[in-house]
Amino acid sequence: MKDTYSRFLTGSMKKNMPKAGVIGWPVKHSKSPIIYRYWLEKNNIRGHYTDIEISPDDFQKCIFQLADDGFVGVNVTIPYKESAIAMADKKTSRASSIGAANMLIFRGGGIIAENTDAEGFIRNLRASAPDWNPARGMVLVLGAGGAARAIIYALVESGASQIFIANRTQFRAKNLAAEFQLSLISWDDINQATAEASMVVNTTSLGMAGQPPLDIELNCPSDALVTDIVYTPVETPLLAQAKAKGLATVDGLGMLLHQAVPGFEAWFGTRPAVTPALREKVLSA
Repeated sequence: MKDTYSRFLTGSMKKNMPKAGVIGWPVKHSKSPIIYRYWLEKNNIRGHYTDIEISPDDFQKCIFQLADDGFVGVNVTIPYKESAIAMADKKTSRASSIGAANMLIFRGGGIIAENTDAEGFIRNLRASAPDWNPARGMVLVLGAGGAARAIIYALVESGASQIFIANRTQFRAKNLAAEFQLSLISWDDINQATAEASMVVNTTSLGMAGQPPLDIELNCPSDALVTDIVYTPVETPLLAQAKAKGLATVDGLGMLLHQAVPGFEAWFGTRPAVTPALREKVLSA
């Protein structure tokens, strides 16, 4: 565990204040601390939220340490969403169906796994692309990790019936396609597949600041929708390409904002609002 956590614990903190955070490897790119601290201040709640980098070798040990040290829970980001659900004592039905957790709740001496990515993804789509119709045509999902699981779950629940999946690691893609009964395409055939896609969703970290680019050529129909869950930068190269072609786009920041709402409510007892002011706060940070 990086020294962020040790500094956090040795600060001037009252023990009775609820503590939460976001864990990942890396995690410095996360905007979650900005969101949660904004809501804490806006709602006059005495609480703390921080970012915590955990190396893969220390993951399980550090989760138990956080629970022992009085944390009420953590958000989970890359690459731990599947590891998080595996170590939980209890799982919500949604997290179990998805097979990944983006949120852990420490309660009653146990760990509860939840997944709010699916809810955040759909709420963001409904707000940013109100005319989106999940049943209109083929949806191409790029990636096969924890985020992809949540988004596929959300798409199926919303009525999408033609979902194709592509991933750089074919083994993971095959397993996920079999589990959710999806169609599988080769990563090398993505460009061709976009020609039939009514919607393209990037759930990988490709295109994120500091990560390799997403090498793809969009050949979508003119009425297709392109969305990227990456939010650093907010306008990824994929979204920039889509806009240049006149395609509708939805960025990943809205998903981040909406998926954070249930976590804040569970840990700090108040259901916050996603507002334009919050979005501007995150964008300007």
